Amino acid sequence: MELPKIYNTYFLAIISTVGGMLFGFDISSMSAIIGTKQYITYFNDPHGVTQGAIGSALAAGSIVGALFAGPLSDKIGRRDAIFSACLWWLIGTAIQVACNGYGMLIAGRILNGVCVGITSSQVPVYLAEIAKKEKRGSIIVIQQLAIEWGILIMFFVGYGCSFIAGDASFRTAWGIQFVPAVCLMLGIPFLPRSPRWLAKVGRADKAIDVLARIQAGGRADDPLVVAEWDEITTILAAERDAPYSGWRRFVKNGMWRRTFAGMSVQAWQQLSGANVMTYYVVYVFQMAHLSGNINLISSGVQYALFIVFTSIVFFFIDKTGRRPLLIYGAIGMGICQFVVGGVLGSYGSYVPGGVGGNENVIIQVTGQPSHVVIAFSYLLIIVYALTLAPVAWVYAAEVWSLETRATGMALASVANWVFNFALGLFVPPAFHNISWKTFIIFGVLCFGAAVQAFLFYPETAQKSLEEIELLFSKGGPKPWNTRPGDSLLDAKIAQVEELQQKGNPLPEKFGGITHSEGLKG
Repeated sequence: MELPKIYNTYFLAIISTVGGMLFGFDISSMSAIIGTKQYITYFNDPHGVTQGAIGSALAAGSIVGALFAGPLSDKIGRRDAIFSACLWWLIGTAIQVACNGYGMLIAGRILNGVCVGITSSQVPVYLAEIAKKEKRGSIIVIQQLAIEWGILIMFFVGYGCSFIAGDASFRTAWGIQFVPAVCLMLGIPFLPRSPRWLAKVGRADKAIDVLARIQAGGRADDPLVVAEWDEITTILAAERDAPYSGWRRFVKNGMWRRTFAGMSVQAWQQLSGANVMTYYVVYVFQMAHLSGNINLISSGVQYALFIVFTSIVFFFIDKTGRRPLLIYGAIGMGICQFVVGGVLGSYGSYVPGGVGGNENVIIQVTGQPSHVVIAFSYLLIIVYALTLAPVAWVYAAEVWSLETRATGMALASVANWVFNFALGLFVPPAFHNISWKTFIIFGVLCFGAAVQAFLFYPETAQKSLEEIELLFSKGGPKPWNTRPGDSLLDAKIAQVEELQQKGNPLPEKFGGITHSEGLKG
């Protein structure tokens, strides 16, 4: 017996993006804990490479998860791949709760990472494939919002648990990670499969049925459904006639442009350094002379700002487009990084043995300079929340063809997680060895991201997934000449409407959907 399905796209997005919330939970399960006495005492004050290994273990597992997420998603579907990921999460969380040293803690975080690698790559694919072109950006932004809500909720759970004595403090916090995974597993059976995946595996009738229910309230002969189905079948047929298979699909016939765009935009999200503020915000604020509960609460304020400003971008991402947000966002973040690094370098004092005994934090500023560091740390997160944080996930999910989307988005996620892993290992030793210069490095990288976005990323907003192929084709428009809208799908919809108004049967090229066709069950 098949459970009833719900076809409201916002409901589908809210349920499926609980997978993003898992990512957020795991981030805060460390950032809220690493500064507590209970954690430092039990794990013998991990610092440098040891703390880097603990922090980056999630990313290491995510690389593994993302690598097999594409083939898994193509085999069993986007929806079921997300469900299977939850099993890894349950096992990993159990190991973390039961850990007796940082070996088990790293192992548990790696298994949690496998889950995050699958969900972070396939949830955006699922959302991109069910959303209307005018709302696709805002729908995928819900994924980023879910990550941020997970970060905020788990951060204050960790803060509350910090008042529990002994190792029960962090074990309780980590055990609460079971809750979102169970909620996601209960909600997934009520989600329909992706209509584009159904088309890919030859289930045309069911694909039309789901497409019509999502896009037009169940009307299979709606002009939007007819035109979009025509685009799906036309592009799918062309892809299957292509002479390339396997890895060559990602580099031949101009596909390298999409592979380069999808993977690099995800890499820049990490290389911008903003996630340093997310993972190691406690350390950064210790440099600014904050400690104890004030530090934790100030860090929580940062996460709240993250949610507020990503919620704002939800309303305009499909109007402004992707390019301006990527370009100007990277420039703004670079300026913030330079200010933080410059102030720490100019006014910071070296602290032998580390601030409060924390060997990851060897420099500190006080007075007005500390206020500047805190202010620009907050500003960096605000700019990131408005730009690279959500837009990188949106853009990376849009650039692929139907045949390559699941594996392509997995490759993009691998790029994200490789640099996430590298930075997780790099940042604690970097804070210890080069301190303020770490922020200068990230500032330079941010400006590099802006240059690449201007030169190589065409605008994808308000265009169907199928027509985005033209933007990356040989002889396509220069990226800086593209803009939101100008969709070819709109012209095709008008053509269908004209034929239907005249009472003429639709040509076979429109996927075989006739004016009078209804839906079966």
